[in-house]
Amino acid sequence: MKWPASLPVLLCMVFSLLATPARAEPPVALEAPAELRPLLEAHLSALRDDALPETADGRDRRALVRRARTEIRDLLATEGYFTPTVTREGESRRPIRLRVEPGPRATVGAVELRFEGAIAQAEHAERRRAIEAGWPLGAGKPFRQGAWDNAKGWLVDAVSQRDFAAARLRLSRATVDPEQARVALELVVDSGPAFTLGVLQVDGLEIYSPALVERYNDIAIGEPYDRDRLLDLQRSLQGTPYFASVIVEVATDGEASREVPVQVTVVEALPKRVDLGAGFSSNNGHRVEAAYRHANWLDRGWLLSTGLRLEQRHQLAYADVFLPPARQAHQDSFGAQFERSDTQGLRTTTRALGAGRRHVRGDIETHLGFKLQRETYAPDGAAREHRKALTANWTWTVRQIDNLLDPREGYIVSGQIGGGARAALSDQNFLRLSGRAVRYQPVGARDVLILRAEGGMTIAESRDNIPQDFLFRAGGTQSVRGYAYQSLGVREGDAVVGGRYMALLGAEYVHWWENNWGVAAFVDAGNAADDRPAFRLLPGYGLGARWRSPAGPLAVDVAYGHAERTLRLHFAIAVAF
Repeated sequence: MKWPASLPVLLCMVFSLLATPARAEPPVALEAPAELRPLLEAHLSALRDDALPETADGRDRRALVRRARTEIRDLLATEGYFTPTVTREGESRRPIRLRVEPGPRATVGAVELRFEGAIAQAEHAERRRAIEAGWPLGAGKPFRQGAWDNAKGWLVDAVSQRDFAAARLRLSRATVDPEQARVALELVVDSGPAFTLGVLQVDGLEIYSPALVERYNDIAIGEPYDRDRLLDLQRSLQGTPYFASVIVEVATDGEASREVPVQVTVVEALPKRVDLGAGFSSNNGHRVEAAYRHANWLDRGWLLSTGLRLEQRHQLAYADVFLPPARQAHQDSFGAQFERSDTQGLRTTTRALGAGRRHVRGDIETHLGFKLQRETYAPDGAAREHRKALTANWTWTVRQIDNLLDPREGYIVSGQIGGGARAALSDQNFLRLSGRAVRYQPVGARDVLILRAEGGMTIAESRDNIPQDFLFRAGGTQSVRGYAYQSLGVREGDAVVGGRYMALLGAEYVHWWENNWGVAAFVDAGNAADDRPAFRLLPGYGLGARWRSPAGPLAVDVAYGHAERTLRLHFAIAVAF
């Protein structure tokens, strides 16, 4: 008789299983309410396998039960159960069966909150009332040790947030009445003196001047202490290319009302940086790029940012200089660029010089820019032209979103107005108006609905002699999917060129799974034209895949252009190295 070749392996597995000794039975079996089991199982020493040796006698078992009762009472007290009952069920030697009945959970009874220090003065009565009203562990709420600790921390933070940097708890007492299942709370918070903010003291500078840090500081000497003001300064400095880490704080001893210096401790970042990258997009094809940044150009704290980007249908070389911001929070810049593109039969070459001022206040950002540019305009099948313009442009943007790289809730709204005039070095009088709005609406636990609208118009006698930057084309990724990149516009010769009117609408629903992958369904509609009566929206719709990368969601979309009856793939990917 011939045995199957796998039989010896199966027999070895069976014998090994039979030879494996049975796992030791745990010394204690616990019967407790489901909501309390995780706490007890995580911390109760009697549940460990080595809590009771195999040779244990009756005395050892009784000692284990006594220790378990003590630990259970202590653990349940942290959750507000002060009268638990722990009973042994049966006479089993192993496991010892313990039944836990937690009893009623204590709630907060009377709360006595007293203030000492400068905050106790009459002028701060409203502040005290606001703190008392916001006290998070009020009468009738369940008492837990964690909630009690958090509430004490909240109280100190609420007092020390403004004016009273040296606030501390002088007394905190929780008195338990087990019979009534009530806990009376008593707290005394000492605010100490009221502080004002003084001069800036900076430590850690070797490359940069203290004057550079001063330019980011809008805290006036003598203004009342406010922790948020210090955090705003810390965030501003941390967001610059100058520093790897920043800590902003004040030192207080709490002895008397005084003006305290603002202490800034920094670790400087390396001023020079080179970035290399490669990528591909359905709009412009393959891409390689290199960028160089010098954060202390000319030893003045000026940020030089220059780079070269080479794409199949677009090339860009640029050099920009950003000056440190002024105390009024605006930042000036100037630069130059050379740009060449070849899209939909239109070849353009642009040389430009520009200067601008950026201003950020809260969620609102504005930018005023001036640009002198010369454009070589060469559509297939039409005459080649040279166009020049000196333009002024003002942009306004507000962002109210939960995550800058991967927004799920909020909105972004922006508007722009700009133009040029024959009287000021432009070949044509024109005024360009445009606006854009995007809404992110969460759906359920993970999904998101994205709605967007965009529109613009250029007011002029005709599109002639107006640079393409101030006209409109549509189509492609982040525009109207289902149509080729910038294929929606005005026909001139054999090329598609910019028109004076544009409108876009879009709706996208993204379903995310727990593994950072998602699927999207979308509908776009838009167009660009040079004649309003003939303008009509062209729809596109499709499905796509999404992946949450560290740099934000990556999208691959398959879209159908209804007007052209074409199916197109839209995506972009970039790799830095």
